[in-house]
Amino acid sequence: MSLLLGYGTNGLTDLRLDDALALLADLGYDGVGLTLDHMHLDPLAPDLAARTGRLARQLERLGLRAAVETGARYVLDPRRKHGPTLLDADPAARAARTALLVTAVRVAAELGASAVHCFSGVLPPGTDPDTGRQRLAAALEPVLAAAGRAGVPLALEPEPGQLVETLADFHRLRTALGDPPELGLTLDVGHCQCLEEDSPADCVRAAAPWLRHVQIEDMRRGVHEHLPFGEGEIDFPPVLAALDAVGYRGLTVVELPRHSHAGPDLAARSLRFLRDGGIR
Repeated sequence: MSLLLGYGTNGLTDLRLDDALALLADLGYDGVGLTLDHMHLDPLAPDLAARTGRLARQLERLGLRAAVETGARYVLDPRRKHGPTLLDADPAARAARTALLVTAVRVAAELGASAVHCFSGVLPPGTDPDTGRQRLAAALEPVLAAAGRAGVPLALEPEPGQLVETLADFHRLRTALGDPPELGLTLDVGHCQCLEEDSPADCVRAAAPWLRHVQIEDMRRGVHEHLPFGEGEIDFPPVLAALDAVGYRGLTVVELPRHSHAGPDLAARSLRFLRDGGIR
């Protein structure tokens, strides 16, 4: 198979970014899913352009591709997980998340990244879904405009428990926005197992025209818990074969954000598992 395999830095938060990248290169990964966070290319700290330029040169030296991910838990609000969101009632709060995503697009362009990942956020209490969708669409418009100028696709991830949590929700948003070419999809294979009616392999085939970024891990039906390979219920060979068959050429990034304590070991084990074709 010709899949490009990466590992997410949100699963290597106990390592300095330089050490994490060197580890992935030494293991033989093709790339990295870079989560912009206070410990890894802080998007809010001074001299972002200079730090990004240095990182671009480092990635080139190591032979690593990149995708930019924006799922840091507390990068904007140190007391509210993933806050603020694109759905908040406060326009200033929504604007802060929009600004972070625009910054991520600029970083991705400077790194030559394949995509910028994002998600909708959880619908605030007392907010009806239609209002949430209107806020989401409006908040994404500047990001999509920036993505269009930069030539970097925005890849929205359906996330369990959020306003956009299924592929059907993604298509509803895409249609409401007028099907902009800059808007693509992040497909999380575990999330397909968790709550989609179709199998993960069938989800890959159905999502192929919009597929811009892939996250992969094991998971169980109905339980949103990212698990190391072999600890859940997913049959991986059909998933990997489907990604190859549809011609997906972006990064397929291992997503284990709650396992940073064992990051180096799991990065090695995960690559062996995927290189072996995902056979248990």
